[in-house]
Amino acid sequence: MPLPHVIKEKTEWSHRHVVLHKPYGVLSKFTDAEDRPTLAAYVNVPHVYPAGRLDMDSEGLLLLTSDGELAARLTSPSYKVPKTYLVQVERIPDEAALGQLRQGVMVKGKRTRPAVVHLLPKEPSVHPRPVPIRFRKSVPTAWLQIEIHEGMNRQIRRMTAQIGYPTLRIIRVALGPIRLGSLLPGQWRELREDELQSLTASSRPR
Repeated sequence: MPLPHVIKEKTEWSHRHVVLHKPYGVLSKFTDAEDRPTLAAYVNVPHVYPAGRLDMDSEGLLLLTSDGELAARLTSPSYKVPKTYLVQVERIPDEAALGQLRQGVMVKGKRTRPAVVHLLPKEPSVHPRPVPIRFRKSVPTAWLQIEIHEGMNRQIRRMTAQIGYPTLRIIRVALGPIRLGSLLPGQWRELREDELQSLTASSRPR
């Protein structure tokens, strides 16, 4: 059963832009030959498509738009639009490990661009996941905030694995100036005009 969206405003824009909190276990597309859960169960806005993607086992902010040009800019590393994630990892990374992420690590033969990484002092306030993370009593976990400007396949999971701290959970909380805010999993809202202007400005060539 689709969850009710939070905000639905009439606009005069020629395009539609939707911010969705993609739930865990949902594909970033509207159809699937294997009949797995898709965006169709949550968003009923015609002619919008994801600008980029989140893996099925990742959660958080997904922007859907009918503006193909904007989507191309947001997904191109050339435009350097930052993507910010809350990332739960096994064990507590030391400064040397965090420094590797900040400098860039080798992922499938390619060095990632430097990331902005912070070790959070305490667990952030996040919604429960329908499928709990694996838990080992003898192994502590930590939360990082990671900002990247590219989108290689399963990049963050590969980055933290490369430095020896496997990722347990990923929640995208921002795309450029757009924030996930208080949206619950499955909820969506339309982008405000001021947000669109900020997002457009942030996705110009640098």
